[in-house]
Amino acid sequence: MFVYEKKLQYPIRIKNPNPALAKVIISQFGGPDGELAASMRYLSQRFAMPYADVRGLLTDIGTEELSHLEMVGTIIYQLTRNMKTDQIKKAGFDTYFVDHTAGVYPQFASGTPWTAATIAVKGDPITDLTEDMGAEQKARTTYDNILRLSDDPDVNDVIRFLREREIVHYQRFGEALGNVTDQLNRKNFYVTNPAFDR
Repeated sequence: MFVYEKKLQYPIRIKNPNPALAKVIISQFGGPDGELAASMRYLSQRFAMPYADVRGLLTDIGTEELSHLEMVGTIIYQLTRNMKTDQIKKAGFDTYFVDHTAGVYPQFASGTPWTAATIAVKGDPITDLTEDMGAEQKARTTYDNILRLSDDPDVNDVIRFLREREIVHYQRFGEALGNVTDQLNRKNFYVTNPAFDR
């Protein structure tokens, strides 16, 4: 069961519209390494996770990623609210605007709509946790790239917060992988390998 707190995890107050910046930040909403993909990945992986503590971790981080999705959506909305027609055209935001106006739609920065094909769920603890660590690093890199492209301090402040959370998640998944590996080494690395189920 989830409880929704009607408050962002970190305050967002962006003063200046910037549809060009929104075009790149949208990748962290619905891109291949964005918050929607992260939340769906972890909340899906938890069902087959045989260890209660790691299942809890996947639920906690998956839920936090939903809050990050809300934060990124808020950034995009604040960057695109009150846009003038000349800003839309100058920023190259016109193709997005035609399809979505200023609605926040899950897509890559390249314009490709979000797809579940961007997430991996294998049902093997080592495979899934290794995937999760890689996913957190890819998200961190995307936030690094956004910071390279943004000169808006209101945006950068929030992006830095989100980037820090990716690092913390990477560390928690690394700890979980170490614990799982220790437990599996007693039997075999391959939890569900039929050759070792005797």
